[in-house]
Amino acid sequence: MKRFLLVLLLAVSWMASSSIQAAAMSVVPEGNRNTVQPKVPGASVRRTRAGKTTFDEKYEKIRDLLASDKALVGKIKSTAAAYGIDPIHMVGAIVGEHTYNVDAYDRLQTYYIKAAAYAGDSFRFGYGDETIEQFVSRPEFAKCDAGSDSYKLWTCRETVWERSFRGHKVGGTSFPDNRFSAVFFQPFYAGQTFGLGQVNPLTALMLSDMVARTSSYPKLNESKAADVYDAIMDPDKSLAYMAASIRRSIDDYKSIAHLDISRNPGITATLYNTGGSAQRAAALAARGPGALPEENYYGWLVNDRLGELKSLL
Repeated sequence: MKRFLLVLLLAVSWMASSSIQAAAMSVVPEGNRNTVQPKVPGASVRRTRAGKTTFDEKYEKIRDLLASDKALVGKIKSTAAAYGIDPIHMVGAIVGEHTYNVDAYDRLQTYYIKAAAYAGDSFRFGYGDETIEQFVSRPEFAKCDAGSDSYKLWTCRETVWERSFRGHKVGGTSFPDNRFSAVFFQPFYAGQTFGLGQVNPLTALMLSDMVARTSSYPKLNESKAADVYDAIMDPDKSLAYMAASIRRSIDDYKSIAHLDISRNPGITATLYNTGGSAQRAAALAARGPGALPEENYYGWLVNDRLGELKSLL
């Protein structure tokens, strides 16, 4: 009898705890918080003008590509299902990237051809004469456990970069006042992202463990830059990294800010564009109960055209 009462007490306690946690989780409603679109960055405006096109034309091009490529839409759906997200989040990220950052190719096959052009290229990640492997072996990075999850590992390393190296002179080397990914992970030119999902090499390294577990693609290694580029250039693999990034953002906001953003594609698109979901979730949580995330120019477009984008699926 006593054992039964103990089990019953534990069950009631667990149910009460679960109810409290569920009650504490707030759902971010659909739609934009801003009535007008936030300002588009100048760099995006200049890139678009240089291509002698407009944002509306680029949006229509990627929309039409998705509408005409049933095979791509099928892959988006199956990948989204594997990561437990609504495929509209992936469509929003693709549309945002190809409207504001790059121009879409005419068909999916062109992405495969572009990916093949990078296969076997001999390049490395590093800054000056120092490879990324040499750099992260510095004592400042000792606290970043090499045996931990790839997301925690590279997030830690990025934090060390921001605090100890960015814009500083360390050990006789002056480091640029720029993002970790731009300094060490852009062997061609700064700010470059690649492929259908426009995934950053550092982001791919961060998400490597999740993608390996979910999609069974090989884990990435910073010493094999060509493999990283294969992962983010190949459309099939790129979709997995896109989905993992969105899944990570949703999970970060749930665990850190106690907010469910899974029903607002404009917010997930914003985070796909900006990165740093954990830091942004923490900053939002610090504002106190009732604070909601806001979409940027990129996410605003996704929410504004949501009906049309959903019809593509």
